[in-house]
Amino acid sequence: MDIRQLEYFLAIVDHGGFNRAASALYVSQPSLSQTVQGLERDLGSELFHRIGRRAVLTEAGRALIEPARAAVRSLETARASVAAVHELREGRLDVAAMPSQAVEPLTSMIHDFSGRWPGVSVVIKAAFTSRDVVDMVRTGAVELGLLATSGPLPEKEVASYPVGQQRFVLVVPPDGPFGGQQAISNRELTGQRLIVGQRGTGMRAYVDGLLEQGVACTIAAETEHRVAILPLVLAGVGLAVVTESWRVMAERAGARVLDIEPRTTLSIGLVSRRTGLSRAAEAFVATALRRGATDKPAL
Repeated sequence: MDIRQLEYFLAIVDHGGFNRAASALYVSQPSLSQTVQGLERDLGSELFHRIGRRAVLTEAGRALIEPARAAVRSLETARASVAAVHELREGRLDVAAMPSQAVEPLTSMIHDFSGRWPGVSVVIKAAFTSRDVVDMVRTGAVELGLLATSGPLPEKEVASYPVGQQRFVLVVPPDGPFGGQQAISNRELTGQRLIVGQRGTGMRAYVDGLLEQGVACTIAAETEHRVAILPLVLAGVGLAVVTESWRVMAERAGARVLDIEPRTTLSIGLVSRRTGLSRAAEAFVATALRRGATDKPAL
């Protein structure tokens, strides 16, 4: 039994006979008859008494009407749902993002995307390192990932789309060191207590690089919870080297944000599977690339 057989059966019921149903369906009457006969064989019962040109429902035919209508309605609903997703009137898109990039540029990307396709829900999944992001995309846990890396964007296992760069900055409590300065040399971090993320993150790699260069700073706290960094800074535990995406939020909270010279940046990219992207994922990537093309480089 297939849905076409049920649609033909209901057409005969609704139009009062085989000839009228065939005309309404734009099929030949023999083709319609063969389809209904196939349905009758599948069910093991006649659905119509053929009396001349008339078709009179049998008891089995009358019993089939309601479930046939329910099946056809369900298929129509399924088709409409798929069409809605394809046309981006509804649906869901899962995106993995590292914490700093989830602040920005992901916020702006979702703002642009949702403004155009408000029916599609964007679900953000946490990933702490660029490797985590790639693995989540590669295994299908999410469709898209947003990551930051000090090296080239990954290309082997996923498709990558560069969307900008973010420089490193220093977050300082309002009564902390470097008062009156807008920028510092990285050498001025000597003797400072720093709050860092876990290994595998760009901010941790930057601090580890300073230590290797002989900048004698101290790691006061290491946290996997990126939301804890700003409260720790404001509490006076230490200073934090973070990406530019934190600037607005940190300044609103009362912290000072200083540029670090020489300028050092992370490359920001979206990653996806190489093939088989949903319509929503394709639209999100296109939206993000348009924003990246129009945004001014971070200073």
